[in-house]
Amino acid sequence: MAVRLSDQFLEQLRDRTDIEELIGEYVQLKRAGRLSKGLCPFHSEKTPSFVVYPDTRSYYCFGCTKGGDAITFIRDIENLDYIEAVKFLADRAGLQMPDEQYDDSLIKKKKRMLELNKEAARFFHEFMKTPQGKPGLDYWLGRGLSPKTITHFGLGYAPDGWEFMNHMRDKGYSNQELFEADLARKNDKGNYYANFRNRVMTPIIDLHGNVLGFGGRVLDNTKPKYINTKDTFVYKKGLHLFALNFAKSANEDSLILCEGYMDVIALHQAGFTNAVAGLGTALTDEQVRLISHYCSKVYLSYDSDEAGRTALKRSIDKLSKTNLAIHPLVYTEAKDPDEIIKKFGPERWKAILSGAMNETEYKLALCKEGLDISTDDGRAKYLRKAVPVLVPLGAIEKDIYASRLSEETSVTKEAIMARVNSLSRQQSGRYNKTDFAELSKEMNRRKGTTVAKVEGQRGLKAEETLLVTLKNNPDFLKKIEGDLTPEDFVSDVCRHIYSVFRERINSGQSIELDFLSSELSGEEMSVLVRMQNSEFDVTNTLEEAKTCVKILKDERRKREQPKGADLTDEDLSNLFKKEKN
Repeated sequence: MAVRLSDQFLEQLRDRTDIEELIGEYVQLKRAGRLSKGLCPFHSEKTPSFVVYPDTRSYYCFGCTKGGDAITFIRDIENLDYIEAVKFLADRAGLQMPDEQYDDSLIKKKKRMLELNKEAARFFHEFMKTPQGKPGLDYWLGRGLSPKTITHFGLGYAPDGWEFMNHMRDKGYSNQELFEADLARKNDKGNYYANFRNRVMTPIIDLHGNVLGFGGRVLDNTKPKYINTKDTFVYKKGLHLFALNFAKSANEDSLILCEGYMDVIALHQAGFTNAVAGLGTALTDEQVRLISHYCSKVYLSYDSDEAGRTALKRSIDKLSKTNLAIHPLVYTEAKDPDEIIKKFGPERWKAILSGAMNETEYKLALCKEGLDISTDDGRAKYLRKAVPVLVPLGAIEKDIYASRLSEETSVTKEAIMARVNSLSRQQSGRYNKTDFAELSKEMNRRKGTTVAKVEGQRGLKAEETLLVTLKNNPDFLKKIEGDLTPEDFVSDVCRHIYSVFRERINSGQSIELDFLSSELSGEEMSVLVRMQNSEFDVTNTLEEAKTCVKILKDERRKREQPKGADLTDEDLSNLFKKEKN
């Protein structure tokens, strides 16, 4: 997207946006001197590594290395493009977007597709109320849903004929637009037809009330049973949760994570309006972030079959990386929440929530499955499985669960704790070595090199020192740019940052962070924020800048100098002549 927003407007936007206040709407921040810290909203963590720097109007996470300015933050947290993020902040600040030349075709396309989806949802819902749509209405009523619930969730019915395609074309939407929204398909002859036919329809709505896509279910046993909207220009299923638009207003400090739409709808109708569901994929990091943002406790309600148990384990593994209290729900009298409420009523579901095990209790229960702990052999097998569960726990939790295991198995608590501590020491050594190796690889990868290229570290430090010096002293550029080209830089990231700096400085524009997010990628913004807020020693002198240039030139010569093993006899002969001369 070609963006041409003036620095004057961006400066106004910056001055009206308190980054600490903005981020505080998404992250619980605690003041630490001149900084603020909190749990990163972009990855799962238990110890705060996300830092907001009010002085430089920036943020950086030392865990996942994401960083940037207010615009970058809104782009990532709200999943918006650059101009949409600027508009978001402008609306928040009460600023009118400038009447400037920028390419807003992508924004218009997104708006058009969202309007198309909304019209489709309206059609499915209204068609269900007609005589031809009666099969769909009968299905929803037959599932025990009230008319109020059906309307609340915007449920509908897609006919088997051409009514939908004709209606949408009459509204001015082309076959190609319907195809791109995954509401139409195209056969081998190039003819378009409706993707959803003879199916009850559930619209997927985001936190802003936009219809992103649909889930369609057959009325009989036809295959496939479910068809869901594929990823489109406006919809990425791994970024959203079904019914979070309602659940976020439930005034609960917990969410109930279910497998399917119907479970969520049934729970909402029964009064449990904090229920949400994934969208046909395994739980993603983005969905974990959403859950963490809206609650401190999550109940996991998965089907009791093997697939449900597998999904539950994967979800626990992901959620365990957060500070969320995790409560897996176990029930045997029915397969899912919808069936429980139908058979036993809301009170039974309330009792299941009240008696829910925590994460550790659930894992220990799994360890005990299939074992007869009245026997010595059963107790021994149980303890071999259970002790590793206690290793990552805090001291108090270890003490509590070691006592419980002792009571269950008649093995002394001291013996159990000795084994826990022994295993903890073994794993600590192994993990530290692994973590160090992985950390080294990741840090070097982000700097544009590999662990093997240790000789490039000198150049990496020089280019970062030079960029920080230039950022603090833009007038130095005229004194050094004659001796420096982007190709002299070691990493691709710093090479591009320098190119942007050079272009803006020579055009008389600012290189403050607030004006760069349209020209730098998310990774480049993160690297720049890290360098800007780092504590490594920079003297901010022209002499140091020139020294960095010299180091970069030297390092480039080393990189480009052919290795002896790669030289032909003729190359070697020419090299010797050159050295002699």
